[in-house]
Amino acid sequence: MIRLVTANVQHGVVDGRRVDVERLGAALAALDADVVALQEVDHGQTRSGGEAQTFRLAEALGMREHRFVPALSGPLDGRRRRARAVALADDGRSPALDGYGVALLSRHPVRAWRPMRLPGLNVPGLPPTGVDEPRVAVAAAVATPEGLLTVVATHLSRADPWKRLQLRRLRRRLRHAPRPLVLLGDLNTRGDLPSRRTGWRELVHVPTYPRVRPRLRIDHVLADGAVTALGAARAVDLGVSDHRAVVVDVTLDAAEGEEST
Repeated sequence: MIRLVTANVQHGVVDGRRVDVERLGAALAALDADVVALQEVDHGQTRSGGEAQTFRLAEALGMREHRFVPALSGPLDGRRRRARAVALADDGRSPALDGYGVALLSRHPVRAWRPMRLPGLNVPGLPPTGVDEPRVAVAAAVATPEGLLTVVATHLSRADPWKRLQLRRLRRRLRHAPRPLVLLGDLNTRGDLPSRRTGWRELVHVPTYPRVRPRLRIDHVLADGAVTALGAARAVDLGVSDHRAVVVDVTLDAAEGEEST
C-alpha cells in the first residue's frame, strides 16, 4: 500500500489569523503518508516568519526527499509587492529561496525531479487581489516498494480558460512519463473537468473546501496506468488552512511499474 496526501496548506494559517508550521507538521505527520503534495507553501516570507516551510515540514515528516518549486519569487509583502515569476532549473530547485508555490515530499527515494511552468499569468510582478497568479507543477519518479510511481503536484488557476490550458499542458508534457502516474493538488474546479481533459481517473469523490463544513470538491487525485485505490479517499481536517487534506491509499501493478522504468 502507498499512502498519498495532497493539501493546500495556505502557508500554515490557523483560523485565518496566525501561521503555525509546527502544528501543520504534526498534523501531516499523523497521516503517515508515503508521498505528500502541498500547495500555497511559503519560503522566506515575512507573513510566515521567514521560514523555509518545505524543509521544516520535511523534517517533521522524516522525509529526506523533497522539492519546493516557486510560482512566485521574492517577498509577498503587501507594501512592496516585488514578487515575480521565476525561471525553473532542470532539477526543480529555485535560484532563490524566497518564494511561494508548491512542494512535493517523499519518504521513498526519488530517481528524477521535473519542474514545469504552466501556461497562464507568467508576467513580472505580483498580481493584484482577485487576479490570477503564475502556476507551476513538479513531477517526481518515486521508487516505492511496489515499483516506480510518477507523482505530480500542482495548483491550477481559478480562471476556467487557464485551467483548461494547464490540464492540456500537463497531459502533453507527461505523456512519456513512466506509468503508473498520479496527479495531486488543488485544481480549483468542482466537477470532473480534470478527468475529462486528461483522460485520467478521478480518485477523490468527497468535498474538501472549505475546511469547516466542506461542500466543494476542488482538491483532486487523478490516476493513469496500473494504480488502484484501496477504498474511498478521505478528506481530513488538519486544523490548519482553509482546505481539508485528501488522503488516498493506492496499490500498484509492480510488473507495469518496472516495465516503465
